[in-house]
Amino acid sequence: MTPTFAAVELVATDMAKTLDFYRELGLEIPADADTAPHVEYTLPGGIRLMWDTAEMIRSLMPGWTEPIGEDRLSLAFDCHSPAGVDETYSRLTDLGHLGSTAPWDAPWGQRYAIVEDPDGRSIDLFAGLDS
Repeated sequence: MTPTFAAVELVATDMAKTLDFYRELGLEIPADADTAPHVEYTLPGGIRLMWDTAEMIRSLMPGWTEPIGEDRLSLAFDCHSPAGVDETYSRLTDLGHLGSTAPWDAPWGQRYAIVEDPDGRSIDLFAGLDS
């Protein structure tokens, strides 16, 4: 199955402050999300807007340094199944693309992996563990 563009991930230095900003733009994000290391909000049309704390990113990628400005953005693709994450990661790394985080089962219930596009942007691959 072909991966589907499904999400945009943003790094939040201060999750509560960041989510408050997006609430001001009309997103109905529950207040209990303010202390979470990973938050998702499904936009109309099904695309997810996701936030991870800088601490969460550092726990996934030791040595990661916080970028400035537009480099704080990564794209995420739904691979529809845990096996799809593994297959897509293998296919892309076999083609020579840098795999920065091998597939793993994330604590928020997803199979997750990260590869870099040719310009060094993080591209997240994910699927629900129950998919």
